[in-house]
Amino acid sequence: MSLYGIIADLRREHQTPAAMQTLDMVTAELGGTRDNLKEAVANLEDKPLPSGSKPVLDELVQRARQEGVYDLDYGPDPYDKPPLEPLDEGTAGIGALLAISSLASTSFRSSRRWS
Repeated sequence: MSLYGIIADLRREHQTPAAMQTLDMVTAELGGTRDNLKEAVANLEDKPLPSGSKPVLDELVQRARQEGVYDLDYGPDPYDKPPLEPLDEGTAGIGALLAISSLASTSFRSSRRWS
């Protein structure tokens, strides 16, 4: 069963406002941890949880461990920006020449308008 399947089951079993709010908070944290419940729960320790939410959170962790989805690691984010490549001297020189010629061309055009 998937992590979100477990959360759906817990929503059906525990229909209290505190349980729903807790599961909402867990789901929001999962979005920031790439579905790693271990990290999501650790992030929730710093936030105030609704009273009575501890049993639901403990049950979620227990079921996730049983299903093997507690500490998922999907590797680096594929949509994250790749590291920047170093700029070689030739490319930097061409860029500098283009910038200078653009500035010179712009200043030449503007000086001809005023004469």
